[in-house]
Amino acid sequence: MNEANEMTLTFSARSENEAFARIAVAAFVSQLDPTMEELNDLKTVISEAVTNAIIHGYDNDPDGKVTIEASIKGDVVKLLIKDNGNGIEDLDLARQPLYTSKPELERSGMGFTIMENFMDGFEVSSEPGTGTSIAMTKRIESKKALFN
Repeated sequence: MNEANEMTLTFSARSENEAFARIAVAAFVSQLDPTMEELNDLKTVISEAVTNAIIHGYDNDPDGKVTIEASIKGDVVKLLIKDNGNGIEDLDLARQPLYTSKPELERSGMGFTIMENFMDGFEVSSEPGTGTSIAMTKRIESKKALFN
């Protein structure tokens, strides 16, 4: 099968939708029969990216929209999480572990670090006033392959 299987999900930038996004992506990826660790990694990075979009991109404005594009080709999952929010002024600074632009919210500043470490590929692009896109890839080692 050379064709990619794709899905797109767009939802309001509300914190209660973060769990929905995690579950939707996990359900989509489940066709690859991922290990629990792989599934948890994917759910974690979706949580981090969506939470960043809601809190930092839109300042918790529920009128904002977050879009997740996911595709599966072979054993590789590609994810693109994007918002049209505030964007990031200094991307290099934002990617530093423990940096947060909202210390008053007791944020850990580990979102980008977690995403980068849990995935095989990670890219973030952002433009102030336009929004942020996070592209990630992960190769899934199917449980079926582990037991054969």
